[in-house]
Amino acid sequence: MPERFQLTDSYSISRVINGCWQLSQGHSFNQLDMNDVRTAFHRLVDSGFTTFDCADIYTGAEEFLGSFLAERSTSNTADTAGIQVHTKFVPDIHVLETVDLEYTEGIIDRSLRRLHRETLDLVQFHWWDYSIKRYVDTAGYLKRLQDKGKIRFIGVTNFDTARLKELVDAGIPILSCQSQYSLFDRRPEKELLDYCRSQGIHHFCYGTLAGGLLTQRYVGKKDLEPETRSQVKYLQVIEETLGLEGYQRLLQLLHGIAQRHNAEIPHVATRYILDQPGVAASIIGVRNSRHAASNSRIFDISLSAEDVIEIQQFLEAYPVLEGEPFELERTPGSKFRNIMKMKLNQE
Repeated sequence: MPERFQLTDSYSISRVINGCWQLSQGHSFNQLDMNDVRTAFHRLVDSGFTTFDCADIYTGAEEFLGSFLAERSTSNTADTAGIQVHTKFVPDIHVLETVDLEYTEGIIDRSLRRLHRETLDLVQFHWWDYSIKRYVDTAGYLKRLQDKGKIRFIGVTNFDTARLKELVDAGIPILSCQSQYSLFDRRPEKELLDYCRSQGIHHFCYGTLAGGLLTQRYVGKKDLEPETRSQVKYLQVIEETLGLEGYQRLLQLLHGIAQRHNAEIPHVATRYILDQPGVAASIIGVRNSRHAASNSRIFDISLSAEDVIEIQQFLEAYPVLEGEPFELERTPGSKFRNIMKMKLNQE
């Protein structure tokens, strides 16, 4: 069974969260078999992976997850009471100046309809442009919807330390913070993880497997052609940190550690991130049923002190991306920002 993490006295999640970004329209460059994805969802829940991560801007993902939940609820052998659903609230960049309670409630109500739920377990708030300083007021709208019973808990996604602190200082009850965090992208280690720990905010990590680039299939592979939008992004991170030669050296290092534990590269890469102080969970995308059983093996291994030192010493020889989490993705003119799609919440 997967490990679970107690976020509050009354709310726990699986430490590997089933990610739904890869199901969004246009994410994969090849057609997904959605019936197979549905099979994967059933297998994951039956194996104890009961927590899902989606978003209002993952086109089609909330609807698909909602149809899965409806199917589970009508089954003779399963229901949805033990399934946790985390979504996001991501106002489009062109509406940031005018976001109000009515707009916010409309998006939350739409997520409730799509997911066939009366209350959203966790809504994670994202803000595209900090120069438009209305993010504290907007987080306050989520608090009002929490008071109305439409939202159970409030989190953030892609916030940096300074702006997260503003929300906390304003009295917004932030339960979680979701950031890109992997062996490639270690920006949360600079400041954000420590701040979250000091405030009792639990960290969720996405990109832990870099869209699948941290797997055996890429060992020795010289020509890397991205297969998804995720891989486009993570290849940019590799270029700015390890480089392709360092990337291959890392794969070989992880492969050697994995062999010592009768495991595979993704298990070691995920276990390493889960073991970092302040990390509550890692989000791993679900594209098919082939890897559903593999996730359980993450919890069968325990990295030794020697394993950890070996990984850390390797990483210390390479640079960390500049700035705070998601700072480059917000910087005008940055290649990281140029691939962002900031107008996905329109009907």
